[in-house]
Amino acid sequence: MRKLIVFLLLVTFSKLMFSQNKPAYKLYNAKGNKVSYKSMIKKMEKADIILFGEYHDNPIVHWLQLDATVDLNKKRKLTLGAEMFEADNQIALNDYLIDSISQKGLDTLARLWRNYKTDYKPLVDFAKENKLAFIATNTPRRYARKVYKNGFEVLDSITDGEKLWIAPLPIKYDSTLPGYVKFKEMLGDHATENSPKAQALKDATMAYFILKNKKDNELFLHYNGSYHSDDYEGINWYLKEANANLKIITVSVVEQNNVNKLDDENKLKADFIIAVPLTMTKTY
Repeated sequence: MRKLIVFLLLVTFSKLMFSQNKPAYKLYNAKGNKVSYKSMIKKMEKADIILFGEYHDNPIVHWLQLDATVDLNKKRKLTLGAEMFEADNQIALNDYLIDSISQKGLDTLARLWRNYKTDYKPLVDFAKENKLAFIATNTPRRYARKVYKNGFEVLDSITDGEKLWIAPLPIKYDSTLPGYVKFKEMLGDHATENSPKAQALKDATMAYFILKNKKDNELFLHYNGSYHSDDYEGINWYLKEANANLKIITVSVVEQNNVNKLDDENKLKADFIIAVPLTMTKTY
């Protein structure tokens, strides 16, 4: 009886301690059911393409991206790619991956994001150490600015060489997609009919370079802002337009006051949803 009492006390104490822990994140499926990291990796390894959405300043997501990359590399041959690199920086990125230039050289030649060293360098260095391709998928921002101001028509005037850094023209565009409608609403009085087209150019270009560089029987793991793949739109929409049979897994991140239950408004954003406390420290 004494042993039973001691055992019950230990169980109660363990449950109490566990309940007092503050989780850094919780992982959910699209329906809002809690899932394990292991089960997410198991489903990911069967995909053709993973769109790993992030908040650019969220350290938990960056940590999970790196861990998932390491674990998936044990199971599948990978090609990596990211929104954070613009297509015309591919040569510099390639040179860094094969040690033709140093990190300082990459800093000089490529337009690296200000949180590159903390959040994206670990992914690039993992590719370098494991001899994986890393694809710069995003359109150079100067073209997105042009489209934002003047629409897709402005792209007709750029040179053939410049057109190598964007999706082939004409850019297919559906202005009724909820993500683009919401983007326009977010801009309020500053919005124009062209405003969401800059987002569409980025989405179309990222999808284009993913497909251009995806190899048969390999898994393409892409890192992008969650807005570019949330609700199965954005990059996902353009990929499916090109090939409806692709097996795509999407990941999103949301910030909530309480991460122990997924808020209804955050369900169905992606195949896997990372819920992170609103108070989580930012990376920059």
